[in-house]
Amino acid sequence: QVQLVESGGGLVQAGGSLKLSCAASGRTFSNYAMAWFRQAPGPEREFVATINWSGGTQYYADSVKGRFSISRDNAKNTLYLQMNSLKPEDTAVYYCAAVYSRSSRYVPQSKTDYRSWGQGTQVTVSS
Repeated sequence: QVQLVESGGGLVQAGGSLKLSCAASGRTFSNYAMAWFRQAPGPEREFVATINWSGGTQYYADSVKGRFSISRDNAKNTLYLQMNSLKPEDTAVYYCAAVYSRSSRYVPQSKTDYRSWGQGTQVTVSS
């Protein structure tokens, strides 16, 4: 399995920006579709954004569309999430996740499809 480590979380005021990073190791990063999920206090981990192995296909949750941008640098084995116009309801622990896929069509949005997870990074947006 690929190992994942998130970074870049922190405390920011509403309307501000943060950029999360997810460093991958242990496997060929470009063989994996990647995603960001988040979990506020409570049982549900919700989908945020996903990107295919090449970066050419991306999907976003409606709640973040137009504010968040997912990207990847396969040469650096790193996934990113640029978060702009942050809102208090974006407060959560953010996780990156990976699933083996070289398909542009298989870019899952369900957490049950992902096999590798990072430990998470806390994002807190104050009002």
